[in-house]
Amino acid sequence: MTGSEVPLASPTFRLAYVPGVIPGKWVRIWNERLPDIPLTLTTVSAAEAADTLRADGADAGFVRLPVDRTDLSAIPLYTETTVVLVPKDHLVAAVDEVSVADLADDIVLHPLDDTLDWAGPLPGRPANERPATTADAVELVAAGIGLLVVPQSLARLHHRKDLTYRPVSDAPESRVALSWPQERTTDLVEEFIGIVRGRTVNSSRGRRPAPAQQQASKNKPKPKHGRSDASGARRKPAAGGSTGKNPRGGGSGGSGGAKSGRRGKPGRRS
Repeated sequence: MTGSEVPLASPTFRLAYVPGVIPGKWVRIWNERLPDIPLTLTTVSAAEAADTLRADGADAGFVRLPVDRTDLSAIPLYTETTVVLVPKDHLVAAVDEVSVADLADDIVLHPLDDTLDWAGPLPGRPANERPATTADAVELVAAGIGLLVVPQSLARLHHRKDLTYRPVSDAPESRVALSWPQERTTDLVEEFIGIVRGRTVNSSRGRRPAPAQQQASKNKPKPKHGRSDASGARRKPAAGGSTGKNPRGGGSGGSGGAKSGRRGKPGRRS
């Protein structure tokens, strides 16, 4: 290597994810299939996820919908149950499910990083101030200041022994998607999309074959005899067709050919 040559950096795949998403299953499959390409993880807030992808801070990311699809692609993966986080001695803890109307008399905290898209009025009575983060709101719930409505994964993320949660039947839901910049849909991004969608390692839509493999496929010999139907199965020549032979085993076909043996029933075998 001369002094002017610079070694090429080894490829890596950078994956961002928002709080509540657990990417471990997909990361494990990636490491099994592509052990020579490290995958690095970065946690980003739901509000910052899209800008992180646009600024090339990650190759792809698990985000919460909606995202602006003008320049970002997104594959919706699943929809989360929405729950209300309450102290264990709260009345809500005694039931299996509540509605938004059931929270009307309680103070319901609405943090600045709320991930739910409330189209109408917010549930419950408002607090004097909005907590800066969901983590701050959880601390206030534990202190008895109010309740918190969040996606179930965030309730699990901020688990505390003195708190519990119950589903809210008519609250908006949060959808999680895999997203990436449209202009940077690389082979590694395609590989990760295949993993998330459950494609096998031998799937035709997985990793692209090497050029040598593609050329070998093109040079594969084709069958010489017979024709192929739409399914690719070879046909045998039809009896009495282009071979010019009489299907009864005589000479050449046509009116000028020799007559076959005498007609009539075959003699009995002794």
